[in-house]
Amino acid sequence: MDKDFLLQSPTAQELYHNHAASLPIIDYHCHLNPKEIAEDHRFGSITELWLGGDHYKWRALRSNGVDEKYITGNASDWEKFKKWAETLPYCMRNPLYHWTHLELRTAFGITKLLNASTAREIFDECNEKLQQPEFSARGLMQHYNVEVVCTTDDPADNLEHHIAIRYSNFGTKVLPTWRPDKAMGIDNPSTYREYIEKLGETSNMEIRSYTNLLDALQKRHDFFGSVGCRLSDHGVNEFYADSFTETEVSNIFQKVMDGKLPTAAEVGKFRSALMLEGGRMDARAGWTQQFHYGPMRNNNSRMFRKLGPDTGYDSIGTWNTSENLSRFLDKLDSEGLLAKTILYPINPSDNEMIATMIGNFQEGPVPGKLQFGSGWWFNDQLDGMERQMNSLSQLGLLSRFVGMLTDSRSFLSYPRHEYFRRCLCNLIGRDVENGLLPAEEMPFIRQMVEDISYYNAKRYFCF
Repeated sequence: MDKDFLLQSPTAQELYHNHAASLPIIDYHCHLNPKEIAEDHRFGSITELWLGGDHYKWRALRSNGVDEKYITGNASDWEKFKKWAETLPYCMRNPLYHWTHLELRTAFGITKLLNASTAREIFDECNEKLQQPEFSARGLMQHYNVEVVCTTDDPADNLEHHIAIRYSNFGTKVLPTWRPDKAMGIDNPSTYREYIEKLGETSNMEIRSYTNLLDALQKRHDFFGSVGCRLSDHGVNEFYADSFTETEVSNIFQKVMDGKLPTAAEVGKFRSALMLEGGRMDARAGWTQQFHYGPMRNNNSRMFRKLGPDTGYDSIGTWNTSENLSRFLDKLDSEGLLAKTILYPINPSDNEMIATMIGNFQEGPVPGKLQFGSGWWFNDQLDGMERQMNSLSQLGLLSRFVGMLTDSRSFLSYPRHEYFRRCLCNLIGRDVENGLLPAEEMPFIRQMVEDISYYNAKRYFCF
């Protein structure tokens, strides 16, 4: 893992070292805790920083036969770290093996391989360095040259931490992202009613009807914009584009608020209506809407009851989304209210569908108005990233791609941007070396690498 890691040709090396490596990072989708940034959180140990919420690592530990006590249980920090060190050699060919060593090298300057024999030494060295001021939450973001971060935030959040960061002297922009998933969760009436009460309190209004709900969401949408929000994000299993009337949707909302379980058809109508309203709000505000779609979540009901969501029990789903996606985009486009849009399929079998779907709704003056998002979740590894970029290259314009994001809860995940940039430069460098791209166009190719690594995102989101 030297300076030319993943760079398998002289052209790839020149592109990365001279044109990609030093560019700032725009991390336009992540799950960092804004409270930790506002308070410049200091980490008690490498275990807290590295293993505290990383369900990628949790899945690997379970696959290696590690007892849950050492994953999410009450084992000590050292015991948990030791189990991870013992597991890591078994992760060869899993991206965790590369990410782990990139993070050790780029954050802590540690070049030794992590395994059972080096675990104690590396644990102690990391913990010693974490006591230094530059290893705080903000310090790590500055270390990695992070220019912009967009967190993931519910409409009912008061954004107090974003506001505090905004008026501090921190050089990195930390912006909220509108994530209204809970407003669509009518399939659990009791939980939904609690959420609506919370949303009403934050909005300083009573929500007794569907019209009230839209008013509250618009009020919060406007507030998010005032705090710097430029993007929405939606985590959905599938797209919804059912036919409905306003009366039907209003009645469904009232039914759920009365504690009655809606039918599957009613859930589809309600979510179809709310997704359209959200798209209209985003377009009027000049935001970008993002859709991360397709996962099957919380498959293990026993562990869901024990640990809750986002604990490593999700997988790739196989929904057929193309028709509903097309109808959803077409409806907004026909109204003149199709915002800039990024689509992230979790199932790579959708790659070509997404790459061709976005071409149906591209229009000036925005280059790449609709984007095929970078390899997401189970696809943010070398093969997944290459497949995404190959599909986009062959069926669209790779040169207009807005590039990588971490989608992470960890302050040590920024090397994923480096990993992506190395992959990008190797892919393009290989084509130049093989005569598939013209060497006489190297000035344009160099600019294309810089654009995909940084400038396209900066322009697209108006950061």
